[in-house]
Amino acid sequence: MSDESGDETGDGGTEWRFSVNDVGPDGVTEDTATPESDPIEPGDVTLEHAVFVVLGVAVTVGVLVVGF
Repeated sequence: MSDESGDETGDGGTEWRFSVNDVGPDGVTEDTATPESDPIEPGDVTLEHAVFVVLGVAVTVGVLVVGF
């Protein structure tokens, strides 16, 4: 039985997004691949992100010191 969106097959399972032929040997599809002409570049470090990283390190070190 399928729901209104048609996402389920008759046996109760959901349909796959890609078929076996759409996925390459390394598990990358055309939709999910990053083109070589547009590589992913790292962003700038913001103060907010740096504060949360330092806070996370401090909490982790604190837990390890108190725990042992």
